[in-house]
Amino acid sequence: MDFTVFENKSTKKKPSLSKGKSIILIVLVALILIGLLSVGLFTDYIWMDTLGFRSVFTTILGSKILLATIGFLVFFVLTAITFFWIRSSYVSYLGKEKLPPFILDKKKSNVIIFGGSAVIGLIGSFLVQGIGWEPLLKFLNQASFGVTDPYFNLDISFYMFTLPLLKIALNLLLGLALFYFFIEAGFYSVFGMYRKSKKAQIHMGISLGFVGLLLAGLHLLAPYETLLTNQVNMFQESAVYGLSYTDNLINIPKAYILAGVAVIGTIWMIIAMNRGKILSMAIPIVAYILLVVIGQVSSVVVQSFVVSPNEFSKEEPYLANNLDYTRTAYDIEEIDEAEHPANETLDGAMVERNKKTLDNVRINDVRPLQEVYDQTQTIRTYYSFNDVDIDRYMVDGEYEQVFVSARELTTEDLPEQAKTWENQNLRYTHGYGIVMSHVNQVTPQGQPEYMLNNLPPQGVMDITKPQIYYGEEIYDEVIVKSKKEEFDYPQGSDNATSRYEGDVGIPLTGINRLLFAIDTMNFRMLVSDQITEDSLLLQTRNIVDRVNRIAPFFSYDEDPYIFVREDGSLAWMMDAYLTEEHYPYAEPYGEGGKNYIRNSVKVVIDAYTGEASFYVVNPEDPLLQTYQNMFPDLFTEDIPEDIQAHFRYPEKLFQIQASMYGTYHMSNLEVFYNREDVWQFPTEKYYNEDVVMEPYFVTMKLPEYDEEEFILMQPFTPRNRQNMIAWMGVRNDGEHYGEMFVYRFPKQKNVYGPQQIENRINQDSVISQQLNLWSQGGSEVIRGNLLAIPIEDTILYVEPIYIESSNETSLPEVKQVVLAYGDYIVMEENFEAALNRILQKIDPNHQPEENQDPVEEDVEGTDPILNADEVLSEVSDLFDAYQSALSEGNWQEAADLMTEIETILTEVE
Repeated sequence: MDFTVFENKSTKKKPSLSKGKSIILIVLVALILIGLLSVGLFTDYIWMDTLGFRSVFTTILGSKILLATIGFLVFFVLTAITFFWIRSSYVSYLGKEKLPPFILDKKKSNVIIFGGSAVIGLIGSFLVQGIGWEPLLKFLNQASFGVTDPYFNLDISFYMFTLPLLKIALNLLLGLALFYFFIEAGFYSVFGMYRKSKKAQIHMGISLGFVGLLLAGLHLLAPYETLLTNQVNMFQESAVYGLSYTDNLINIPKAYILAGVAVIGTIWMIIAMNRGKILSMAIPIVAYILLVVIGQVSSVVVQSFVVSPNEFSKEEPYLANNLDYTRTAYDIEEIDEAEHPANETLDGAMVERNKKTLDNVRINDVRPLQEVYDQTQTIRTYYSFNDVDIDRYMVDGEYEQVFVSARELTTEDLPEQAKTWENQNLRYTHGYGIVMSHVNQVTPQGQPEYMLNNLPPQGVMDITKPQIYYGEEIYDEVIVKSKKEEFDYPQGSDNATSRYEGDVGIPLTGINRLLFAIDTMNFRMLVSDQITEDSLLLQTRNIVDRVNRIAPFFSYDEDPYIFVREDGSLAWMMDAYLTEEHYPYAEPYGEGGKNYIRNSVKVVIDAYTGEASFYVVNPEDPLLQTYQNMFPDLFTEDIPEDIQAHFRYPEKLFQIQASMYGTYHMSNLEVFYNREDVWQFPTEKYYNEDVVMEPYFVTMKLPEYDEEEFILMQPFTPRNRQNMIAWMGVRNDGEHYGEMFVYRFPKQKNVYGPQQIENRINQDSVISQQLNLWSQGGSEVIRGNLLAIPIEDTILYVEPIYIESSNETSLPEVKQVVLAYGDYIVMEENFEAALNRILQKIDPNHQPEENQDPVEEDVEGTDPILNADEVLSEVSDLFDAYQSALSEGNWQEAADLMTEIETILTEVE
């Protein structure tokens, strides 16, 4: 009986995929993987294209592809040649009978060689394009600085753009040559082939030759690098940044000698290797190392025994270069200097002449002000104020300095039940409005006097587009123009809504929706029925991240500020810094080695649409010209007046320049060498801590001008002393933007510095006693920024005093203002009262303005703590008794005394 019909079908072999189908499957899988890996590239291109910066993206991508291709080809070809040569040497030397089959099988060995070469080629492509795309573009598009160094007579552009690229290329090639030489040495050590095989010797000789030539090339670049550092050997630094006496005498000749030795030694080694004298190959290596050591020792000896005992005389010509080129690198070589007499000529007439300056004296501070904004103007928990900035506006025809802050929305602070996908992606999409307040006015309660506040914004100007889609907070992407109405602001028991009216964004049509869903991992974007053909994706809404994504080759200021344009729309201003680290003779700032910096570009980002404009501020900057050659479509040269009106000189740049000027203002070389007249930033007491004083903005009238200006200024004190020696300022308005100046105080006269004023406040018996009483009474006393205000030929100091109760919900309030002038120091409830009291001390016949109450120390009805000696004496005696009771452990008596003190203070209020 035939049972074949019951054959077990599971034992039959399944048909395998044909070769063609397998290839197709592999190709499809590879394409999918490449596609997934390339999603970010496609989305970046689309995003940049929607902003009008496609050419920036393609230029960077093109340079990376070019370098990646070059890197791959160089590494691939040289690796393949190396391994093919090794195979050929093995075959010709050992014969077929001694070699494994895979080497003899050309097809298999070719696959191995090409596969290995491709892997090394890929490593090379990533390495080359990652390191070199920006140096390559700068080199190809470099602009001349029009300044040459005094030693080699080369344009500064050589050190900025050519030298870095040459070093990158030589180091990469030298590393590659050494890599191949060691591989060859390893393979040819088998059976002593390096002694007997001519092919092996020639191969290793060629690689060795390249090592020697490239090493010599690096030594030939070393003399140029002496202009970029103060390191004269491994152990010592020179007093000079740039070329020094030791460099000129030892290090530059040493570099040329080592370059020659590298070439001669390489030739020696090749000849010795070909003759089989392997041990003699070590002679040039030992000689080279010995010369390196001798060079270092010679440098140490010259620096220690020739330069150090006579350093100034030896380094004098080099110090002059260090001084001049550092000034140029930091753009501080043409600062106008003038003498400030620091006279004590304040009177009523001077006050009247400088009314606008005094009306803009800042008696609020950023840190407490932000806390007040957060508690009084956020309105809802999901709003926040990231920081408070200073700007100026024409308000009712008056030039006024103001505080301003943006009310931004953070969905992280939404109630948990409201954190749905629709709310976070479609509904809660933007912040709303700004808050603006006077810098010089507070309410009777000590709170800021608002100029713009509430929702919607109400005040001195109209905000036509109060919605803030782009800001300083950490934002996720949102989708606008969906079927969902967007939350605008709370309105009574309901909420006002709006719809995005801009056309800047990523259209969620076609493949865009899939690409950005994959890129953001926001897959609900694919299936949501709330998204329409008109919907737009708003991505990278943090403005710092946004500009870094557009132009990553600049560094940006960490403190953008919002401003109101003429049409009532809101925009952010950011400062872009153009920096380099290869300016000859220039001392670097910070730890990164950068020694050239300019703020040649201002970036403006529309708070509603996110459109970014890169405005050219300093078209004469050669580094900017280089970037313009690289990215011609990135920059805009025509600056609207309403944008230019809100330019602020960046505080970070001014700090760097002022710090450098503190040393490099000295023109006498011997004084400069000895650092005899170094200026430094003073200290002040801020928030009850001694901190270094930072630059600050003031509105003031310069002596030779009739109108008030927005000035960024920084006082200076001599090193290790506290009296003020000078102050430095920079203008911010109109055609004078960026003009820097310095006023020096007479050296034969003591001008109080900020810390001395702080010490005088602490030592004033009346002021310090009252501050101590407040702090003992359950409140915290906060010392605000101390401002030095130059007025004509004299100077005033102003410091606000904040009081904050220990209650968690309490707000810091400006309760007193300290004013110091000459030897006088007073504390009153507001600036006007303090100024009138100072004027009365100067001139007892001075009459306060009509709108001011008379300020008299002993008149009944005025503040008893400030002006009534008998009350102050009583409080002082009670406080002394309170401290005595505490020290003796009489707690009940101490509590009773403090209650009595608080009662007096309550009556005062």
